[in-house]
Amino acid sequence: MKKCVALVLSLICVLGLVGCNKKSMNYIISNEPNITGVVEEVGENSILIYIQNDGYPYGADCSVSLDVENKDGLYSPITVGDEVVVYYNGSIAESDPLQISTVYAITLKTPADRNVNDQS
Repeated sequence: MKKCVALVLSLICVLGLVGCNKKSMNYIISNEPNITGVVEEVGENSILIYIQNDGYPYGADCSVSLDVENKDGLYSPITVGDEVVVYYNGSIAESDPLQISTVYAITLKTPADRNVNDQS
């Protein structure tokens, strides 16, 4: 009986530790790779950005998943023309357009001119 209780308590501790794996925004911003780009399209599950980082892949289109691991790290609403910073795991799929699937956070760097967009 004691072994059973010890096993159950051990499982509870392990499962509790697994749930504590969420990275804070401060950690993400300080430690994760990022790219900067301008939003060209907003879809239901992803956005298309035009990358403006120095070096590769400057000037390329990139599809970015909106399935953000840190839900506090997704500003809303994302609008065409916004300049955003995408924090991700460092892996960009070499496709056309490029793709980022593992996204930790998306933050707003420079908002689009909302007045211009509203008049269109």
